[in-house]
Amino acid sequence: MMVRIGNDWDELLKGEFDKEYYLKLRQFLIQEYKERTIFPDKYDIFNALKYTPFTNIKAVILGQDPYHGKGQAHGLCFSVKKGVCAPPSLVNIYKEIQSDLGIAPPHHGELTSWTKQGVLMLNTVLTVRQGNPNSHKGKGWEIFTDRVITLLNGHPEPIVFLLWGNNARSKKALITNPNHKILESVHPSPYSAASGFFGCKHFSLANKFLVSVGREPINWKIED
Repeated sequence: MMVRIGNDWDELLKGEFDKEYYLKLRQFLIQEYKERTIFPDKYDIFNALKYTPFTNIKAVILGQDPYHGKGQAHGLCFSVKKGVCAPPSLVNIYKEIQSDLGIAPPHHGELTSWTKQGVLMLNTVLTVRQGNPNSHKGKGWEIFTDRVITLLNGHPEPIVFLLWGNNARSKKALITNPNHKILESVHPSPYSAASGFFGCKHFSLANKFLVSVGREPINWKIED
């Protein structure tokens, strides 16, 4: 089955979905979706790329793998659709935004307004079994997201990369272009947020960088 993103990513990733690693990953996913409960819905797997064309990208938020609870994941890292309770990691992201920029948390967890401003909301692994975090780690998604990061490294405009957690920080070696900015911290999970995510000020620092290179800052406020 042909993967179609619907924007400039299609040309950039041409041939990627025919590679041996991806064909193996595809067969694995066909079985997984048939036999188990997998998140997100198979039609939402590539939403991060669908929502944010390559040309528009100003910032990349890199997470781990999708939320593994029912109804949570919809293809954007850390985001849940309206009507779904914000998971603890997202609550901590909102806390940091409030501490950093004085922006009060919204009453929902959908982050699509960021994607429309050029924020790519990407996980390092794009699928997961229900209730089993990291269950699709090492199945091939890392090769795919390495390719995405490598393409972003060659972006003609400066980009700020926000790498949260060890899985995301493992991609740092791929970001070699000196025009880009890397901001990294521990994951915003309740298990680690107090060890460096709180107080990282990534949101103001990202905007400071974007302004310094003549790009529009991100409006991190999410309307209710």
